[in-house]
Amino acid sequence: MARSGIDYGGMMHRAMQGLIADVLEGVAENGLPGEHHFFITFDTRDEGVEMADWLRERYPEEMTIVIQHWFDNLTVDDQGFTITLNFGNSPEPMRVPFDALRTFVDPSVEFGLRFETQDGDEDEDEDEEAGAEFDLDVADSSDDGPDDVPPGGGEVVQLDRWRK
Repeated sequence: MARSGIDYGGMMHRAMQGLIADVLEGVAENGLPGEHHFFITFDTRDEGVEMADWLRERYPEEMTIVIQHWFDNLTVDDQGFTITLNFGNSPEPMRVPFDALRTFVDPSVEFGLRFETQDGDEDEDEDEEAGAEFDLDVADSSDDGPDDVPPGGGEVVQLDRWRK
């Protein structure tokens, strides 16, 4: 039975994916501005993830990539992005669907998004979209924290507390 009402969690989830797509499209067109760089964690088990077999063996569940100094062939579409990254002097292409994302962090401005899924939650309707719950971490960008460490002290907004 479908739940009636507005799926705010699902709508916010899609909006945050759109925000990431917009950011990556800008980087694909113009490069990384200033000190911006990204830590992107994704679920390597997602059926749409494409990556070298040796990387999948090394990261069987989750992987974090860094988009900073060297990357190539960044393209973005409605479903995800493709990019070539350097792993030990070995350029490797990969495809990451937006639905596989777990975190997106830009430590240069202390901005981060964390997408959470509820696997096996029996209280949810079966047809409810997976991954509709997420946290939004945004810290004061005037705070001078370490450059390459994801922020730990931002405000966390957990939208799942308002779900029935």
